[in-house]
Amino acid sequence: MKASFTKKNRIFAAFFFLHIKKMKITNLIQKGNTAFSFEILPPLKGSNIQKVFKDIDALREFNPQYINITTHRSEMVFRTLPNGLFEQTSVRHRPGTVAIAAAIQNKYKIPVVPHIICSGFTKSETEYALIDLHFLEIDNLLVLRGDKAKHENAYKSQPDGHNHAIDLQKQINDFNAGRFLDGSEFEKPANPFSYGVAGYPEKHEGAPNFDSDIFWLKEKVKAGADYIVTQMFFDNAKYFSFVERCRAEGITIPIIPGIKPINLLNQLNVLPKIFHIDIPEDFARELRKCKSNEDATVVGVEWCLAQAKELKERGVPSIHFYSLAAVESVRKVAEGVY
Repeated sequence: MKASFTKKNRIFAAFFFLHIKKMKITNLIQKGNTAFSFEILPPLKGSNIQKVFKDIDALREFNPQYINITTHRSEMVFRTLPNGLFEQTSVRHRPGTVAIAAAIQNKYKIPVVPHIICSGFTKSETEYALIDLHFLEIDNLLVLRGDKAKHENAYKSQPDGHNHAIDLQKQINDFNAGRFLDGSEFEKPANPFSYGVAGYPEKHEGAPNFDSDIFWLKEKVKAGADYIVTQMFFDNAKYFSFVERCRAEGITIPIIPGIKPINLLNQLNVLPKIFHIDIPEDFARELRKCKSNEDATVVGVEWCLAQAKELKERGVPSIHFYSLAAVESVRKVAEGVY
């Protein structure tokens, strides 16, 4: 009897894993409750995956509906040669997004969403990534342009790369239709890629104005985006206003708010500079009173908790947490909300 029960469990687990791998994010977040999800970074080159697993273990009890895995471009660095001269070389500090995604989905049976970006990648490299993900039955993506290289003043694509996320979407759409870059055809994927795109409640830094930003977001939706994940924000009113504007423009797909608990004093000035976002004065005032990172963490959790509670009360489909270096803070917020 015991052996029979075990066998049934294995059959159910196998069926559940097969089913969950084929679930679109839009299906996972439309269950009537505000879903929980978070984002992780692949470990630095030379590090192992145990830190990633430790972070997931810390948040697993809150039933994450999916986990995002960021992708990072190569950067140009200089190294000193034995003859004293300098050599410019390309270094990718965080490789392994596809492998990390596969490892997480295999170990935790939680859907994963690897980021596919334009920045630093050629069209061929993107195609190889899509082929690998297809083989691994990972069919949820987040499609982004990505950041400019650190050594560049403005974003510049690879010689054979994409300039914009919408161009990357078109390549993915072609792959879903069974067409490679060279025009040759293959059997259409039984489970085509479903993907989300980014939205900016405070406007993308490269957009000349908010109207233009909304125009291109509409174009990305027309091109096949199934949902939108926002850049982090610290003022919920800006998110609600952004959603209202999108709805008025005919954008009907889910718009997932992305939030982050501040846990370092310097983030008061660093985050607005990097992400081109505002920190409300009430929040900034409390952070200025902090004397240590520990103090800032307490204030950051309190603010993020208030954000998350209001978002959930307003019935958002999901709350996505940017958890870089803030897993424990995300955990404290989740304990108060989920």
